[in-house]
Amino acid sequence: ELATLAIGCALKVHKALGPGLLESAYLECLVYELKKLDLRVEKQKAIPLIYNEVKLEVGYRADLVVEEKLIIELKAVESLTDVHLAQLLTYLRLADCKLGLLMNFNTLLFRDGVRRVIL
Repeated sequence: ELATLAIGCALKVHKALGPGLLESAYLECLVYELKKLDLRVEKQKAIPLIYNEVKLEVGYRADLVVEEKLIIELKAVESLTDVHLAQLLTYLRLADCKLGLLMNFNTLLFRDGVRRVIL
């Protein structure tokens, strides 16, 4: 249900703005739409790496974390690659989160740029 709400908000943003903008523009608009639904949204949330029981801040940042249950990684690229998917999978594992969305706003049809990931 949370992923469906997020995809609906992202679709609304994509319909209004279309492809071709910077990732940061889509991110801010998506945050606005999600907060209108009274969802807790954290942007650029730091994700630490735990190594040998030591918490290391190594610069990993999830674009959006919604309700502490969903990680959304936004892109505005020609096409999504395996590296983008690997990035989201890494964030999901490190944050101990089960659900993620990889969204590419640089597509004519938004549905072609969305991947749902469940660990």
